[in-house]
Amino acid sequence: MLVAVADSSFISFPEGNDFLIVALSINETWGRMAYYVVMTIIGSICGCLLVYFAGRKGGAPLLQRKFPRKEVAQAERLYEKYGLLTLAISSLLPPPCPFKIFVLTAGVFRLKVPKFVVAVVVGRIVRYATWGTLAVLYGNSVRFYMQDHLLWVGTGLFAFFLLLFATVIYLYWRRVRLVRREAESAQTK
Repeated sequence: MLVAVADSSFISFPEGNDFLIVALSINETWGRMAYYVVMTIIGSICGCLLVYFAGRKGGAPLLQRKFPRKEVAQAERLYEKYGLLTLAISSLLPPPCPFKIFVLTAGVFRLKVPKFVVAVVVGRIVRYATWGTLAVLYGNSVRFYMQDHLLWVGTGLFAFFLLLFATVIYLYWRRVRLVRREAESAQTK
C-alpha cells in the first residue's frame, strides 16, 4: 500500500505495483490476491488524491512547471474530448503512459472528487486484478513473462480497452439514432 501511495503521488516506481502484486499473489489464494489488489488500489487512490489536490491548489502554473507544454495541451484536448474516460484509461495502462499528468490536470480542471475517484478505481481494478488473477492462475511464469514482455502486454490491454470503448460508443450512437428515428416517426403520425 505504501509503495502504491508513493508511486501514485510524486515518487515513481514504474511497474512496481504490478510486479509486487504478481510476486505476492503467486501460489496464493484468491482471497489473499484480492487483499493485495485492494490494498494497492487504496494506496493508489491516496497517492492520486495528493497529486489531485496539489493540482487544485497549484493550478495551471504547477502543471506547466512539471510537464512540457505540448503534453499539457494534449492532456487538455483528451479531457475535452473524452472526459473522465481519459483518466480511467490512463489509470489502467502501464508506463510509459503518462498517468500523473492526467491526475494533475484533473485537479487543475477541478473535476469532482467522487467522479475522479471512481475513474481511477475502475482503471486500477482492471489493471491490478488482471495481474493478480494471472499470478494466481499461472504462477511464476507470469512474472517472467511480465519482465520480458511488459510493453506488449500493456499495448495489448490498451488495444483491448480501446476496442471495448469503440464498441460502447458505436452501440450508444446506434441507440441514439434509433430513438431519434422512433421519435420522428411518432411525430409524423
